Amino acid sequence: MASSRVIFNLTLPFPSDAPPIPSTCHSLSLSHSFLFTTPKIFCSSAPRRTCGVVYSHMTMEEKLPAENRMLVYVPPHPLIKHWVSVLRNEQTPCPIFRNALAELGRLLMYEAARDWLPTVSGEIQSPLAVASVEFIDPREPLAIIPILRAGLALAEHASSVLPATKTYHLGISRNEETLQPTIYLNKLPEKFADGCKIFVVDPMLATGGTMVAALNLLKDRGVDNKHIKVISAVAAPPALQKLSEQFPGLHVYTGIIDPEVNEKGFIIPGLGDAGDRSYGTDP
Repeated sequence: MASSRVIFNLTLPFPSDAPPIPSTCHSLSLSHSFLFTTPKIFCSSAPRRTCGVVYSHMTMEEKLPAENRMLVYVPPHPLIKHWVSVLRNEQTPCPIFRNALAELGRLLMYEAARDWLPTVSGEIQSPLAVASVEFIDPREPLAIIPILRAGLALAEHASSVLPATKTYHLGISRNEETLQPTIYLNKLPEKFADGCKIFVVDPMLATGGTMVAALNLLKDRGVDNKHIKVISAVAAPPALQKLSEQFPGLHVYTGIIDPEVNEKGFIIPGLGDAGDRSYGTDP
């Protein structure tokens, strides 16, 4: 049986005058028959800050071009770790949980927008002299797609980070027994503008069914994978494997990667039901 590998590349940035530190790479194999078993994930620690990159491909022998690999970024910012910790705590009350999810979404979208947003250059008059400047180009289309319900909380502060965006709502529920997604609200346009860059926002990437359904809707509308970035609070290997198989070139930004999904489709240890905890409803 073919297996896929999730490879963790940890790069260690350091000043140019510092002695070099070698980067490390650890991998795990995920059999297609054991998506819900607990994989072992190994991480290296170092005194300096690390930046984690995960990518998947289908065989151990074949190496795909970089543009055909799915990349998963876990930004090492301490505030991201802080808000993930607040979300994990079962004692966190609903208003604080929802605010923590919004703050985490703001930081992840900030990281995802790095080197991705088009800019326009020009000159302006400052109080003292003429200055060369760059602004985000408002003519280039940019869209946010939160997946209801919990995606609304994660995307709440998107407008404070990403100027001149359009928001399209997408409602997808998951059957608690079959774990299959059902689309109950679709406010996507029939066609997106050429070159439109899209952030798809959903806190939990567990089995991957909901995100696959959302991305297939974008694919049906002619959106290329390289124009999509997925934003999530927590991700797990089953979802990452499924996305890597079906959407090569996709980029995923998440606060943390947890090792396990249980038989009910919940990430372990995870943070519970993000929708219920955001809006104070019973499971």
